[in-house]
Amino acid sequence: MDYIKTLEDLEARYGQPGAPSLRKVVRQMTPLYRKWIMASRLCMLTTVGPEGTDDSPRGDDGPVVLELDPGTLALPDWRGNNRLDSLRNIIRDGRVSLMFLVPGSNNVIRLNGTAQLTADAALRARFDKDGKQPATVIVISIGEIYSQCARALMRARTWTSGDESAGLPTAGQLLAEASSGAEGGDTYDREWAPRAAKTMW
Repeated sequence: MDYIKTLEDLEARYGQPGAPSLRKVVRQMTPLYRKWIMASRLCMLTTVGPEGTDDSPRGDDGPVVLELDPGTLALPDWRGNNRLDSLRNIIRDGRVSLMFLVPGSNNVIRLNGTAQLTADAALRARFDKDGKQPATVIVISIGEIYSQCARALMRARTWTSGDESAGLPTAGQLLAEASSGAEGGDTYDREWAPRAAKTMW
């Protein structure tokens, strides 16, 4: 198999980007991008580090990020599995990308920038949920914001194809497979929802 190894070869296989795809890029929050991002309760956080890349879903019960100023966003690090892959990467290489999604919209908003991690008490308190706060907050300096092409979500019928999860392996089954049966299984699946409900924030 031949691989494409030069930019010239790559670019020869595609046309030039359309003018709107370049003009839509902004360097900070604008009224309409702000409205869209503040409607998003889910984003995908991509980071890079010495071991490679990481992509992590981040969700909340309201806006997934907080705007500190037009060029800066704050993303709380709510409880997860404590692998800390994204956070380790941010400490060593601050480059990040976020993709914001809103159910029902085929548009996706992309944000590229740099991030730092803080445990600042005052900032953490701004995310308080009934006395629970994130252990840290990711502070993101915006490099650019733009809308992604909607074709991918349209091709996948992301919001119109209904629930297609029947028959998929559960988290317990995946864990059991990966650990050769040492962990996971039906007990893990049965106990997961109550455990998650107690440690959501």
